[in-house]
Amino acid sequence: MARMRLPGPITALVAATLAATAFLLVPQAGVRPAVTAASTRLNAPLFVYRVAHAAPQADTLVGYGFDVLEQRQGDDLFVLGDAAAGDRLRQAGFTATVDRALPSPKWTPPARRADNTVQRAGDVNETYYGGYHTVNAQYAHLDQVAAQHRDLATVVTYGQSWRKQHGVSGGYDLRAICISKQGDGACRRNPNSTRPRFFLMAQIHAREITTGDVAWRWIDELVGRYGSDSAITSLVNSTELWVVPIANPDGVDIVQQGGDSPNLQRKNADDGNGRNCSLTGQIGVDLNRNAGTHWDTTGISHNPCNEVYDGPQADSEVENTALEQLFRDLYPAVRGSGDAAAAPADTRGMMITLHSDASMVLFPWEYNARVHTGNDAALRALAKQMGQITGYRYGQAGEILYNASGGTDDWTYDKLGVASFTIEVGDNEGRGCDGFLPPYSCQASFFWPKMNAALRYAAQHAAAPYRTS
Repeated sequence: MARMRLPGPITALVAATLAATAFLLVPQAGVRPAVTAASTRLNAPLFVYRVAHAAPQADTLVGYGFDVLEQRQGDDLFVLGDAAAGDRLRQAGFTATVDRALPSPKWTPPARRADNTVQRAGDVNETYYGGYHTVNAQYAHLDQVAAQHRDLATVVTYGQSWRKQHGVSGGYDLRAICISKQGDGACRRNPNSTRPRFFLMAQIHAREITTGDVAWRWIDELVGRYGSDSAITSLVNSTELWVVPIANPDGVDIVQQGGDSPNLQRKNADDGNGRNCSLTGQIGVDLNRNAGTHWDTTGISHNPCNEVYDGPQADSEVENTALEQLFRDLYPAVRGSGDAAAAPADTRGMMITLHSDASMVLFPWEYNARVHTGNDAALRALAKQMGQITGYRYGQAGEILYNASGGTDDWTYDKLGVASFTIEVGDNEGRGCDGFLPPYSCQASFFWPKMNAALRYAAQHAAAPYRTS
């Protein structure tokens, strides 16, 4: 999700392009741009454009096919695109300036292997772009943790990716891990659990690679500090801690295979609605616009090549239906119908979905900031605390960003009453760690200390989130 910044020098050629583009980006009245989709492959100069006073017109920007990033400063929004996108912004009547040119990172793509039921031992060390773990490495890590901590960890396969279900090469199983001291029926797919449940998921947007690394480190924190850290030990003994490190493995596979021509794939790999997107956008459905709650309302596109294409119908994507069934297996439905209906005060459980990199903590309703949930005070209080821990802004999406429908956190709150949040992991301190592809060195030194503290706080409140004062 977010404003894209990458470290590195800007060459004289790119600098000249910046100057020329900045000159062009003034409104031109009476001309409407063609509706198309933005290029997100880093094999040609890409730019982040700052679009002045565009927040009230976010849906218009999306409707024209722009890749609107989840970043906002005042009423200014940010758009990712090539030089042609700058011309189209001008034609649409927007005032925009080039905020940043994006140097193209390069790496050697990992050997492509479809997911195997039994992972090879060496897969856990498979990385790309300086240390980020591949899908196979993430899954081998789950198996390794479960094998080394049989009394604490259980791996669950909860579905198949679009490619695997359709017999396309390179598809994957959908996998999760549950970490909890065994006993009391821990980690069974039963909504009436003895223990409260805290659920963390990452990389539903494939290009947000920081989030998968945070999930990896969270797993290691829970099992590695069990028995030596009293807070972690108490948490693992009393709570089921579920983690989906990669919710969109097909999309992540596209990203990790980018190599010298990185592909900022956001969506899954479902090309059934549009196969000819290679030059004008990207195949797939945005899984964080496809969930069956207030679907097709706002912050979406009907263009299959657009980054926020929400699919032909609600819950059309197998990654979402499998994930939603897992949620139903873990949490009872306790909230009544209607946007204002509250989940009971004694509701247990919490869900956090990780994105990057707007440096925000968001909560329902994300589809419409003018509508508050029946649990708004408690959700807002929890978000405020997580915001203070991380230094991030907090609020409903439309309050501090823009409205967006069909998201995961709206679904889990709407259908089940679970206290649900989106954390946009980001760099709002100028450390050179912002963007979809930050240097891997940013993970341990900058992102993880903040996220570790925030996740500990959230998990410790999973037993009674709506009773937080």
